[in-house]
Formats: sequence, C-alpha cells, structure tokens
Amino acid sequence: MPAALLALAIGAFGIGTTEFVIMGLLPEVATDFGVSIPSAGLLISGYALGVVVGAPLLTAIGSRVSRKTVLIALMGVFIAGNLVSAVAPSYGVLMTGRIVAALSHGAFFGVGSVVAASLVPKAKQASAIALMFTGLTVANVLGVPGGTALGQQFGWRSTFWAVTALGVIGLLGIVFLVPRQNTAEGPGLRSELAVFKSLQVWLALAMTALGFAGVFASFTYIAPMMTEVAGFSAGAVTWLLVLFGGGLVVGNLLGGRAADRSLMPSLYLILTLLAAVLVVFVFTAHAKLPSAVTIALFGAAGFATVAPLQKRVMDKARGAPALASAANIAAFNLGNAAGAYLGGLTIEHGLGYTAPNWVGAALAVAGLLVAVLSGLLDRGRVPALVLEGSH
Repeated sequence: MPAALLALAIGAFGIGTTEFVIMGLLPEVATDFGVSIPSAGLLISGYALGVVVGAPLLTAIGSRVSRKTVLIALMGVFIAGNLVSAVAPSYGVLMTGRIVAALSHGAFFGVGSVVAASLVPKAKQASAIALMFTGLTVANVLGVPGGTALGQQFGWRSTFWAVTALGVIGLLGIVFLVPRQNTAEGPGLRSELAVFKSLQVWLALAMTALGFAGVFASFTYIAPMMTEVAGFSAGAVTWLLVLFGGGLVVGNLLGGRAADRSLMPSLYLILTLLAAVLVVFVFTAHAKLPSAVTIALFGAAGFATVAPLQKRVMDKARGAPALASAANIAAFNLGNAAGAYLGGLTIEHGLGYTAPNWVGAALAVAGLLVAVLSGLLDRGRVPALVLEGSH
C-alpha cells in the first residue's frame, strides 16, 4: 500500500481520538467549568452537529481546489479546533473548539476516501479506504483509552494538546506523502450536486444511516449493559471497550477485502451478521464471558460495514464522488444520533438495558432491506416507476 495511506490513517487516528475521548473526560471537564455532567455531555452532541454541517459544506467549498490542498486545509482546521479546546478558558469556548474541530471530520473522511481509492488499482480500492479508516478504528483501541488516561493523570487539557500534536503529524504526512492532484480533476460543485439526483446515491446513504443506527443503538448503552446486566465492575468497562475496539480493527480490514471481491453480496452478508450478533447479544449480555465474546464480534460486524458502505456511495456517485462521500460521513453521524435516541427510548420505557439490542437488530435489518432494493435496482429487477427515479 502507498505511504500516502499512512498519512491519511494518522489524520484519521487523530480525528477519531478527539471525537470519542471526551466521553472519558466528562467528569474532569464538568468539574473544571462548574457544569453538570449532562451539560458536559453536550460537547459530544456539539461535535456530531459540527460533523453533519461541516461534511457537505467544506467539501462543497473545496470542490474546485486540488484534493491534497483540501486535505491540508482540513487538517489545519482540525489543529485549530483542538488548540482552542486545549486553552479554552470557559465551557463556551471549549464548545466552540469542539465544533470547529468537527467541521473537518466529515470532509476529511469524504475527500480522504476519494484520494485513498485513487492511489491504488480499482480491485484494491475498498481495501485502501479500509486502511485509511483503520486510523479511526485504532483510535478506539489506543487513542481513546490512552487519551482518557492522560487526561485523568495530567488534566483534560493535556489530552487536547496531544491530539493537536497528532494533527500536526498528520498534516506533515499529507504535505510530504500525498501526491498532488490537479485542480482540474475535481468535477466542480454543480457536478458534485448533480449526483444527488440519483436514487441509488440516496439508497446508499440510507444504508449507511440505518446500518450505523443499528450499531449505536446498542453501543451507546454498552456500559450500563455490562455493569447492570452482565455484572462487570465499572473499571472493567475500559477493557471491554478495548475488546470492542479490537473487533473494529479486524472487521474494518476484513470488510474492505470482502468488498473488493464482491461489494453488494458482502454488504448483504455483513448487515445480516450485524443483525444476528445483536439478537444474540440480548441473551449473552447476562453472563460475563459470553458477553465479552459478543462485544468483540459486535465490533467486527459493526465496522465491517464501513468500507463497503463508503465504496458503494463512491461507485454510485462516479465522476463526482467527493461530496457524496462526505455526505455519507454525515449519514454515519446521523445514524449514530438516531440509534442512540431510539435505543434510549426502550430504556426510558422500562424495557431494560438489553432492549437496545433489539432496536439495533431491527435497524440493521432495515439497512439490509434497503441494500437488497439497491441491488435489485442494479440488476433492473425493479418496476419502471422506481427505475425512472434512479436517473
């Protein structure tokens, strides 16, 4: 694989770390600024909102600029946001820093996916995308636990200083390792927007939103599920998350390889496995060893979808993939928010901490049905009325 993919993966590692590490530092942040834990939790929501807004906006703004230049600018935004967070004198300024950093998130993965795919032959494009996203998955295994431990030991600001340094390393890697692509290679904003006339692009985005809603319906409530149902101590949750993260890394790489061989059949299989694992989790969550094994399988099945879903959007937006690719990152985050909300409703209604797994399974099945419809459309097995909407 080209060295440029390493630079993209380093950037992805920094972005993934800053997105999730705040979850482990909420008590320290809340204490420092004198706010409640729920108020500190809004720093997570603010970041997600920044991703959804920034993904299509910054990609559109950079549509006539070379993709390498766009990536450099996005890493600059990421560094600036984390630097603001590190020195924030108030909760409001910290929120601002979080949102600024988040603006770069979706566009980086969207444009980065296109660049990663362009670095290798077509038969290896999904694997190249998966390798870039490995930075995000490794962030869950090493970056988040390490950043949390650093922040707890030396203060939460030290974590943001470390992430800022990661951003600088990623920036330098892009400057020196990513080949320059001519501005002319970009199709322009009008062409980028035109791909949203395609029904297949919207179906691909729906697959992403539903599939990841299924993941986050369960994952959001993994801590209370493990402590209140499986019987683990609170301290064991960190190690369970590392186990989940290990599954993410393996699943991400296997999903990329499978998609290179056969994209849509891989999506059918992976979404089916995700739904099945979540159904099994309802029952294995009641014992320590089975729940730990299921968590690793859950991570693998959940992130095996990432590269195939990203590749599907890019394929259906061929000729102008950058904006659609960034929109897919926004769809991932919309799915995260929707899944967390729907899973939470089951707990609020007294159905117990394992109930979100049923919700996650149902959402994964919904994503599978959309994938099947999209596959039928590929083969011309959908009524003409629907086919007309795909052009």
